[in-house]
Amino acid sequence: MRNNRPAAAVLRERWLELVLLVGFFGLLAWLATLADPYVRPYVVAWVEERLSLRFDGDRAFQHVAAQVALGPRPTGSEASRQTAEYIARHVSALGWQVENQDFVYRGTPARNIIARAGQGPVVILGAHYDTRRQADRDPDPARRSEPVLGANDGASGVAVLLELARVLRPARIPYEIWLVFFDAEDNGGLDGWEFIAGSTFLANNLAVKPEMVIVVDMIGDADQQIYQERTSTRALVERIWQVAAELGYQGFFLPSVKYSIVDDHTPFLRLGIPAADLIDFDYPSWHTTQDTLDKVSPDSLERVGRVVQRFLEQGGLPPTPQPAR
Repeated sequence: MRNNRPAAAVLRERWLELVLLVGFFGLLAWLATLADPYVRPYVVAWVEERLSLRFDGDRAFQHVAAQVALGPRPTGSEASRQTAEYIARHVSALGWQVENQDFVYRGTPARNIIARAGQGPVVILGAHYDTRRQADRDPDPARRSEPVLGANDGASGVAVLLELARVLRPARIPYEIWLVFFDAEDNGGLDGWEFIAGSTFLANNLAVKPEMVIVVDMIGDADQQIYQERTSTRALVERIWQVAAELGYQGFFLPSVKYSIVDDHTPFLRLGIPAADLIDFDYPSWHTTQDTLDKVSPDSLERVGRVVQRFLEQGGLPPTPQPAR
C-alpha cells in the first residue's frame, strides 16, 4: 500500500526526531575530532598492516633477481645449494617451520624444502627451484649445451611462494599451509633423468594426505597467458579462475583449456589428491638461453600471487556435498 501524504506534512510531525538525529551525528563528529590525536596512530597502524598484507609484485621480483644472480641452479650444484639456503633463510625469518627433505636421484643429491604454518587440513603450494642443465630448445644449435638461467622457469614460481610466505596470515586461513620448493623437476630427457623427480619423491613419502595442491610454474612471463591445464582437478581450476575474475584478471587467466602438462601437480593427481597447475606454457624462451630476468614482469607475479592469496583467504574449495542418505 503506497503512502501519498505530502512530504511537508511528514516533516512537521517528525521534526523532533530529525533534529535529534542530526544532533547525534554532530556529536559523533565532535568527539571524533577531540579523539583524533589518540585515534590516528591506531588507524594508521591498521591501514599500514592491511597494505603490508597485500601481495607485492615488486617484492616478488626481487626474489627472482636474487635467484638469477646465483646463475644456473641445476640439481646438485653449488648454486642449487645456495638457492635452497636462500629459500630456507627467508621463510624461517618469517616464522614458518622449515624441513629439508633430502634424497638422492640417479646418484645426485637433491633437496625438497617444506615450510609449514597454520592449522587444519593440509594445502600444498608448490614450485620447483631447480633449472635445466642444457638449453636443448635454443634456436641456436651452438648454444644448446649451455645451461638455462631459469628466470621464469624456476625462479618465478619460487618468488611467488616466498612473497606468499610474507603476506599469508595462517590465523585467517582454515588450513595448514605447506610451501614446498621442489628440486629435480626440470631435467627430464637429459642423461636418463625424468621430470618431476622431487615432487614424486615427496608425494610417495607423505605422512598425511593433503586436501589439495596448487603448483605455480612459469608464471612470470611479461606476456602472461595462463590457460587452464587439462589434467588439473576441474573444480579446483574453476574456483581459482573465478577468484581471478573477481580480481579483474580474466584477461590473463584465460577460461579455456589448452595444454596437458606433466608437472609437479601430477604425482598428487596419481594419488587421487585434487591438484591444479598454474602455468603459462606459451613462453618462447622455455628451455633456451633466453630465459632471463628481462622476460619476467612484477605485474605477472603479482596477479598470480594475489589470486592464490585470495583463494586461500576465502576458504579455498567449498566442501563437497555429501549424498543424501
